[in-house]
Amino acid sequence: MPSGDRVLQIVPHLPGTFDGVGDYALNLARGLSDEHGIATTFLVAAQTAIDSRDGFPVVSGFDAKSPAEFARDHRHVILHYVNYGYQSRGVPFSLRRFAQGLRRELSGHWATTFHELYASGPPWKSAFWLRPFQVGIARSLIDVSDACVVSNLPIEKEIHAYAPEKRIHLLPVMSNFGEPDFAALDATSPRRWVICGGTALIERSLMLFEKRFGQIPDPFTPEHLDVVGGRVNAPITAALDRLKQHAGLSVHHYPEVSVDLASEVLRRSSFGWIDYFGSGRMWPGMLLKSTAFAALCAHGVVPVLSHSEEPIVVDGDPAPGPYFLTSQAAQLPTLDELAPVRRRYYGWYQAHAHSRRAAGLYAEILK
Repeated sequence: MPSGDRVLQIVPHLPGTFDGVGDYALNLARGLSDEHGIATTFLVAAQTAIDSRDGFPVVSGFDAKSPAEFARDHRHVILHYVNYGYQSRGVPFSLRRFAQGLRRELSGHWATTFHELYASGPPWKSAFWLRPFQVGIARSLIDVSDACVVSNLPIEKEIHAYAPEKRIHLLPVMSNFGEPDFAALDATSPRRWVICGGTALIERSLMLFEKRFGQIPDPFTPEHLDVVGGRVNAPITAALDRLKQHAGLSVHHYPEVSVDLASEVLRRSSFGWIDYFGSGRMWPGMLLKSTAFAALCAHGVVPVLSHSEEPIVVDGDPAPGPYFLTSQAAQLPTLDELAPVRRRYYGWYQAHAHSRRAAGLYAEILK
């Protein structure tokens, strides 16, 4: 197979399996193919018997071919890096060895998307003791990259501190739950709320939504709550059952949902609740790496955060809000502001995070 404009996208797990990084890579592959004629092969670190996903070839394991064979068949590489995705302790030495070997053989360009960089933690956590190794691996992957793509400023600053001359592109993550054309957002009830994302985020957000329910201003008191994504587990089921006891509130969960159905449900919503950081440290701007935040913006749904922070800015353009509901205060748009704010979120996403923009950026990097 001639390499031509074929790119090898390296991912930890099979795309299309409710995995945020894999779904990002799959949406990117579609955009690169449809908009720029760049074909993708997925190299999946985890073992899988699947050899194709949505028409894109899938190769399983770093030892499936030699670096020279991979380089012969693919001109470029996009590595999606999330250290714990490739190794349970966040120290993927095998990925580093493979990347360094492949880089020496590759004729084209290498872009690394740092979905995460490295972890930190208290002394009783393994991340504390393994951090030097995690840092070393991440820096090696920065070294092999012609350009780095990041979704947020904290990671951009870390990379710049190590490699000041490295090309770094700030690109918010795209929605994994669809990117609909603009619809009549004004017709949606202001009392319709949604929680979306993966299992852990949904569980965390539901628990806090229960506690903050009574603080929601009267014009927006929920009459309907949709929960989109994740898997069914006991804490989620229990929280949903408790919420159903609220008079006048209907609740529905769509677990392991298709993209089309998720998009349909999101389009019917006015507000989306996110408890992104939980009890952890709040990092300003880190929401740009949240696919749940992206999905809300893509559908013109107003994200309501469990914390307050400064405006979220990309290329000098601030997103609306941010709007929040904390234990001390509530900051939401007025009823008259709701429709214009929803349109602004939709437009901001189109300008900065849409898959077309992502595909265009990666295509430019790979030229």
